[in-house]
Amino acid sequence: MAKRSFRIALGVVLTTLVVAIALGVFFIRHALAYGETAHDGAGKDVEIEVTSGMSFPSVQQLLADKGVIDHPRWFHLLAMWEGHTTDVKPGKYLFKDNLAPHDVLAVLIKGIKDATVKVTIPEGKNMLEVFEILDTARVAHAPELEALARDKDFLTKHAIQGDTVEGYLFPDTYVFRIGDKPAVVLNRMITREQEVWNDLLAKHAREETRLEEKLKWTARDFLVMASIVEKEAVDPAERPRIAQVFMNRLTSPTFNPKRLETDPTIRYGCSVPVQKSAGCQGWDKKDRLHRAQLDDKDNSYNTYQHEGLPPGPISNPGRGSLEAVLSPDNSEYLFFVAKDARNHAFAKTLEDHKRNVDKYMK
Repeated sequence: MAKRSFRIALGVVLTTLVVAIALGVFFIRHALAYGETAHDGAGKDVEIEVTSGMSFPSVQQLLADKGVIDHPRWFHLLAMWEGHTTDVKPGKYLFKDNLAPHDVLAVLIKGIKDATVKVTIPEGKNMLEVFEILDTARVAHAPELEALARDKDFLTKHAIQGDTVEGYLFPDTYVFRIGDKPAVVLNRMITREQEVWNDLLAKHAREETRLEEKLKWTARDFLVMASIVEKEAVDPAERPRIAQVFMNRLTSPTFNPKRLETDPTIRYGCSVPVQKSAGCQGWDKKDRLHRAQLDDKDNSYNTYQHEGLPPGPISNPGRGSLEAVLSPDNSEYLFFVAKDARNHAFAKTLEDHKRNVDKYMK
């Protein structure tokens, strides 16, 4: 009786073992076949971010939720068979939605370098325009960049006076990571501006000291002036002369009231500040300035109504304009008017300026 019971038990064990082996072979074969079968997708790009410390079940579920794979348990079995459940690299991935699971797994195991993009920031753009360029390049979202650019703690950290980072975003060609953090992006541009400014100060130490004593300017005042020169000058050769014209208006005993009277400052005041004056309400930045904007005393950037420099920079100037305010040409001109799309006619007296206006504007 005991022998019979033993044989029955042994038979059950062997049968169970055979069934288990058969099922194992079945699942393995299907997992391998599953791994080589392309997912039923349309070939669209799908962004997946695997964060550090994410478990494999979480990864497989994320892939399934995003439509990169189906049957996440099969995917897990495939990874177990190949011994890679602990080898997935964190990072931001861009998958096609019609890849075979084996190919998806291979990418996750290999890892991916952060995607980068080269971005050129032109000279003379205001910060909102810079943020749009960065947003279009998928570096960071414009609203997030703007929020940080106006953050008081962030400005204090960088010893920036004023309400924004305007003027401190150095125009250059950068290589940024796609989807980078706004703080990383702004830090990089601010640091570059400081590097260029310090280099120019070393080069023009004597001129800077002389102008600082004459104008009673701070480093920020030089930056404000450079931002105006950047918007007014088209021909780089005219930058030192245009800078000198504005300095002359601020210092000449015969020029009163000491107003810069430059259109770009009004446009800035109607475009970038959060709080805008009544004269700026409804004005389209693509339109020309009207009397309502020119006569608007509530626009603190209106240099037709307010003497001296505006409250802050109106653009992000490049090296040429920064250097121009440190090394103006020492001419005695007080006026200039555009004579063509690139150059200006300069005048020392109002009478000569009126003649130039009649000649080139009428």
